[in-house]
Amino acid sequence: MSSLPVYPWRLAPDGLATRRQLRALGLRPGGQDVVAQLERPRRRRGPLIAYLYRIDLAQPIRPMTAARWAALDKALAARRTCPTCGQDAGYTLPTSLGTCLTCAKSPALAA
Repeated sequence: MSSLPVYPWRLAPDGLATRRQLRALGLRPGGQDVVAQLERPRRRRGPLIAYLYRIDLAQPIRPMTAARWAALDKALAARRTCPTCGQDAGYTLPTSLGTCLTCAKSPALAA
């Protein structure tokens, strides 16, 4: 049994919000502990649980700096670059293939 207060779905008290609700307000939990949880019952499985944080203790979202944008661009480019032919495919490579679609279909490159 949890020591956290448990509220039914959609009946959380004012001043508490989930991570998504905080994000919509331009906030983040900022290291604070979970103060309560919501439970939504389901028919054949266990309940869905959402953790709640205090809005007054939430901190603003950290802005993206130039270095963060550069790191994100580099990471996304790596997901688009085919390891077989070394070209930018223009889309995120499927993890099931591990290569671009052209290299996956080509029998000469597959061997």
